[in-house]
Amino acid sequence: MKKRRLTDRHPLLTSSYDYELPEELIAAFPVSPREHAKLLVYNRDDRSITHTRFDKIDDFLPENCAIVFNDTKVIKARLYGHKASGGAIELLINRPLDAYRINVYVRGRVKEGTKLVFDRDLAATVVKLHDDGSREVEFFLNGQRLRFEELLPLLDEIGHIPLPPYLGREDNSEDEREYQSVFARREGAVAAPTASLHFSDELFDAVCARHPHAFVTLHVGSGTFKPVEAEIITDHPMHSEYFHIAQDAYDLIHGDLPLLCVGTTSTRTVEYHVRTGEREGEANLFLHPNNPPQRVDYLLTNFHLPQSTLLMLVASFVGVEETHRIYAEAIDQKYRFFSYGDAMLIL
Repeated sequence: MKKRRLTDRHPLLTSSYDYELPEELIAAFPVSPREHAKLLVYNRDDRSITHTRFDKIDDFLPENCAIVFNDTKVIKARLYGHKASGGAIELLINRPLDAYRINVYVRGRVKEGTKLVFDRDLAATVVKLHDDGSREVEFFLNGQRLRFEELLPLLDEIGHIPLPPYLGREDNSEDEREYQSVFARREGAVAAPTASLHFSDELFDAVCARHPHAFVTLHVGSGTFKPVEAEIITDHPMHSEYFHIAQDAYDLIHGDLPLLCVGTTSTRTVEYHVRTGEREGEANLFLHPNNPPQRVDYLLTNFHLPQSTLLMLVASFVGVEETHRIYAEAIDQKYRFFSYGDAMLIL
């Protein structure tokens, strides 16, 4: 039996996905203009790495590939308020559970029945506590219970863009524009599909003019930032997120063209559909080296957090060792990491 070298990284060990990142490479703010972000192009055929700029992406895309985008739109999911009994709270919407009940995270101690008060006469009542730290709430306006779609205009007025915690800052007016793709149209995400953020209107139109394309919807939840805490990655309880696949996307997925997915969210949506046949519902697919893609050929993505399911998804395309080699090169070349960071194209 061959002995495993100490330098080998087992694909099912969470520790295999750790890496050291200099703090100054965490992108706290977006590049302007957005299409001037760096782009690392990795070719699996010869394991070559090319450094370029994002607005040159179509120079590298295979001519005959089709492209799938995620058209979800980030909502202002963070609310600041107080308990009716006193005491400040911060509430982060995760996702709706049905027309009225919403899964949220609350910073501040609450119990079932606690009433939360916000601006514009908006209030919420905690109806259930979950072991994972999330809570279920129902929202009210002037005493009338609100449906989720009725809540959205109020969130747009008094809510805040839910920037990831690792950015270490509050949101500002620039984030309302920059933490949103130019093709976002279906409200419901609490985190942006960040690979999409590099497209300007002009670049998006130019790429779409040359490639068949379609949109899926996956409303990214806060679970996307949850680190894998289990020692074995397959013991991690993968979060679920609402998805929808329209007819044109269905036709593209079931067509003959090679498929490029823009972002891990589009990738998970397509691969969940391929495995289940479902076109709408809750997707909870965990892609990793022992569960690689079956339909998606190419991936455009950002650089992800250590020990995250997103990093494991990247490794499902290129393997653990190559993931580390690519990331080491990106760090050496001073790429910017995470949500507002630079991009990588895997061919």
